[in-house]
Amino acid sequence: MNKRILYSAAAALSAMALSTAAHAAWPERPITIVVPFPAGGGTDTFARPLAHQLGEQLGKSVVIDNKGGAGGTLGAGVAARAAPDGYTFFMGGAHHVVAPSIYKKLSYDIQKDFVPVAMLAQPPQVIVVNATKLPVKDIKEFLEHARAHPGQINFGSAGIGSTHHLAGELFALKTGIALTHVPYQGAGPMLTGLITGQVDVAFDGLGSSASHIRAGSIRPLAVAAAKRSPSLPDVPTVAEAGVPDYEVSTWYAMWAPAGTPPAIVDSMAAELTKALNAPKIKELWISNGSATPNLTGADFGKFVDSEITRWGGVVKEAGVEQQ
Repeated sequence: MNKRILYSAAAALSAMALSTAAHAAWPERPITIVVPFPAGGGTDTFARPLAHQLGEQLGKSVVIDNKGGAGGTLGAGVAARAAPDGYTFFMGGAHHVVAPSIYKKLSYDIQKDFVPVAMLAQPPQVIVVNATKLPVKDIKEFLEHARAHPGQINFGSAGIGSTHHLAGELFALKTGIALTHVPYQGAGPMLTGLITGQVDVAFDGLGSSASHIRAGSIRPLAVAAAKRSPSLPDVPTVAEAGVPDYEVSTWYAMWAPAGTPPAIVDSMAAELTKALNAPKIKELWISNGSATPNLTGADFGKFVDSEITRWGGVVKEAGVEQQ
């Protein structure tokens, strides 16, 4: 019995030593971050500078692999099937806690096929309009216009089941207006549609809208946050504009495929925390209206679980048809 115990202990120590040695060498080659939306969208706004910062810290290339489609679920499925070796990570976000309530069949399970690493950014959503097509300057005028033209106002989204989509449905529920949903294959194409007048309004993450707002190509009406954004101090919150209890953020986060060694997951979480506190990243996040979250590992996992429950309720109340 004692020999068996000693043998088991020795085997366990040997396995730990091998795991430690493998982890000590990580990363030995480039790391890929799968982004499930086309280039130019809100996820890219945060993913690319973060990847560059991580590359500087780790001394290895960190490559963004854009795989858009199906409201961000196509890329999520690709990432879920990646080898869990610490060289592929997934940068998704709020869209992926909505998807389980929208899609009858997904090729992945965000709670089972991934390990939560860390939340990366949390910009509030902003209600923006095509400044030329829709002659409104605030939420009051927008609601008056929508009520005078029921069902004629189109709102764009990054795809069916995206937070842009659900935010629009939630706003319509709370205000009693009728909006027509127009899904795109990502936030980048959606913003192009808004700027060119294909759609009238969008409920977008401030991170992807900020540069277009500064350029004057779209007009912000209100931010969907508890307080005004430092990057848009003159734009009121939705509550200040007369619509209470409407707060939505388009947050972004990192996951690893299930089975990725815990030591590597912990190391990536530590590297992300370091990156998010780098001065140039903090400055960029602020300019894009985002908070710098401090939510990693199991705590981030609990947040994901709560968001799945929250948005499931919105989907049911809004009567959004499952895909």
